[in-house]
Amino acid sequence: MRTSIRAAIAVVAALAVLGPVGYFWYDSLVPGTYDMAATGYPDYGGGTVVSHDHTAGMSVADLKGPSGPPDVAVTLTARKEGGRYTLNGATPGPEIRAEQGQLVQVTLVNESVPDGVTLHWHGVDVPNGEDGVAGITQDAVIAGQSFVYRFMVRDAGTYWYHSHQVSHEQVKNGLFGALIVTPRPAPAAEPPTDPVTSAAPVTSATSATSATIAAPATSAAKGPGDAVDQVAMVHTYQGKRTINGTPGVSALTADHLRLINTDAGPIRIWVSGTTFRVTAIDGHDVNEPPAITDQAVLLTAGGRVDLQLDAPARVDVGGGAAVAATGTNPGPLPTGTVDFLSYGKSAPLGFDPDKANRNFRYDIGRRFGFLDGRPGMWWTVNGHLFPDVPMFMVKTGDVVRMTLHNGSGEVHPMHLHGHHVVVLSRDGVPATGSPWWTDSLDVGDGATYVIAFVADNPGIWADHCHNLEHVPEGLVVHLSYAGVRSSFQVGGPTGNTPE
Repeated sequence: MRTSIRAAIAVVAALAVLGPVGYFWYDSLVPGTYDMAATGYPDYGGGTVVSHDHTAGMSVADLKGPSGPPDVAVTLTARKEGGRYTLNGATPGPEIRAEQGQLVQVTLVNESVPDGVTLHWHGVDVPNGEDGVAGITQDAVIAGQSFVYRFMVRDAGTYWYHSHQVSHEQVKNGLFGALIVTPRPAPAAEPPTDPVTSAAPVTSATSATSATIAAPATSAAKGPGDAVDQVAMVHTYQGKRTINGTPGVSALTADHLRLINTDAGPIRIWVSGTTFRVTAIDGHDVNEPPAITDQAVLLTAGGRVDLQLDAPARVDVGGGAAVAATGTNPGPLPTGTVDFLSYGKSAPLGFDPDKANRNFRYDIGRRFGFLDGRPGMWWTVNGHLFPDVPMFMVKTGDVVRMTLHNGSGEVHPMHLHGHHVVVLSRDGVPATGSPWWTDSLDVGDGATYVIAFVADNPGIWADHCHNLEHVPEGLVVHLSYAGVRSSFQVGGPTGNTPE
């Protein structure tokens, strides 16, 4: 065979191989600036087709919190100090406390974070324009600038806040803090009525005053110390697990412990020295929680649980980190784990999931391909690589069912912004306990969950894995309401990097 013919055959063979590779490489490229709402393809969940015109309708920027004087006003100043990020000079940042129904105002000042910064209110169903996702609900706050968040805290519970700009780096290295919403005070007790005069008797100025002052609803929950409750933020800094930034064992000062997992993966929590109850999951109360003994609690990334301890105890979170009352000793990690699917007593949901008019599937996989021109093993959603992933389309008032399946080989803590979802089943087994309301759901490899919620918070909402390293690798979609458009661009002058 002539040399020229052999060369021609080699060229044709190379083109046959490299041509498709070149096409997939080129097709994977993402523009330097783009509208996230315009990516992927609309998925209507088998319901009526709604507008997917991302250039029309109400702007995300108009979906803001109420005006008026705030009940709680906080300023948080973000800095990059060496390899860590701080808020007001500390990590974790300051604990923010508000009472249910109060208006919270947080002024974020970026003093020296070079990549810009935002704050996302994890688990708080804020208006979309206050959600703090760079490039979708706001521009990143660049160094020397500030941004004001305003939102009403309607649900008492344990929440947290963290950056949603280059979040896989900024959260890992310290840009987060706790947000605690306490129940609104109980109404003042009515004074007894005099049956003769039908008037409320007043015997002294002191008794008249005390009858009009309401004690906080949690005032009866005093623990071993003076605190009503105690917050324990679990975070790993450079391989060392800490509680509120402190490694080792910290003092337990209350019998109501609020645990927050700010790490990338699930942790197991166990209690030594007493029985305990899980009284809330992700800020929602558990109905009639029974006492637990010799079982651990799995807390997924981004998730929170409230524990009520029945006596002085030690609570371990792994890695040598714990909170402990004086004189309590550590016990071994139990082999059993509390199953939230059957824990507590059933109660009405407030809506009927069987009347869902949107049924979505969120199927997580992994395969070789190109992501923005980079070859590798990437996460997929319904078989597609980012940005060719579904945009789940809804309208206000829709009842939504979603099937989450993980066939990717790794666990994924899934987090939908702006909504709480209720777990209906796991691997075909229906929920039988207290309604399991959650915003951070641990979906193990091979697991299938069916969840439901009411679409009652208009906006464009991220729905992603809270192992934040997985998000820039493609594990993110969005829930988009008809008639809402984004006002912001990924990339752009402020370098918006939402996930």
